[in-house]
Amino acid sequence: MTNILVSIEGAVGTITIDRPQRFNSLDVETARDLRKAGLQLTRDKDVRAVVLRGSGGVFCSGADLKYIRGGGNEDDLGYLKPLAVGNDYGGVFKQILEYIHSTISEIRRAPKPVIAAVDGIAAAGGFGLAMACDLVVASERATFEWAYSKTGLTGAESSTFMLPRLIGLRRSFELLLLNPRIDAERALEIGLINIVRPTPIFDHDVQQLALRLASGPTEAYGIAKELLNQAAGMDRLDFHLDRELDCLARIAGGANFAEGIDAFFEKRPAAFGAK
Repeated sequence: MTNILVSIEGAVGTITIDRPQRFNSLDVETARDLRKAGLQLTRDKDVRAVVLRGSGGVFCSGADLKYIRGGGNEDDLGYLKPLAVGNDYGGVFKQILEYIHSTISEIRRAPKPVIAAVDGIAAAGGFGLAMACDLVVASERATFEWAYSKTGLTGAESSTFMLPRLIGLRRSFELLLLNPRIDAERALEIGLINIVRPTPIFDHDVQQLALRLASGPTEAYGIAKELLNQAAGMDRLDFHLDRELDCLARIAGGANFAEGIDAFFEKRPAAFGAK
């Protein structure tokens, strides 16, 4: 796996998104390897807690817009093409999201704790990945951003499912419509995350927390996690992920996203139309 690192220390497994030159964004290869790593660690009975993190002071900036703008890699990923919306941006998005959404579903079903260790920016799909984990630990320099609306997108990677459950409907609309960049302390205050730690000792404290969870009653944690998932309506997550994927892929094939992605790379405000 080129851009995904997997390590195991004792009963703690760590998945690191290691693509700092692209702000740990996910092209199809990286998304596919992330899913493989997720399957490996969440199903390994000797691994009793999992940490998901990014390298280089960035957690994850979501799907790789440069890769999407370039049209993807049809030769390598032709087997996904029948599931795609078409030969447009939406089709390439759908190729990536098939893997990311599968990873998120696996995180929620995992019979063990999964920790998001957020150091730096978590935006768009990175934001959704973090919110899907059981615990979110942030460094003092961590920030969180919805970001989809910047390029005219609807939201995916579980974000529209998790946000109302985590922070309520009113604040969810604030993130969606106003797109603030939220620092770690504010994220803690509104219930997006669980813990904020000083950046110099962040890595150490995350590992200590993971080791603590790994030494706990894993079977009981897993059953209690399943019960909480049921109480929170997580049995509808897979259905909602499919809806997110279809909606985002459809709107990504339209004129507003074409304008949004051009504006993003040209570093100018987007001029969105009515449709």
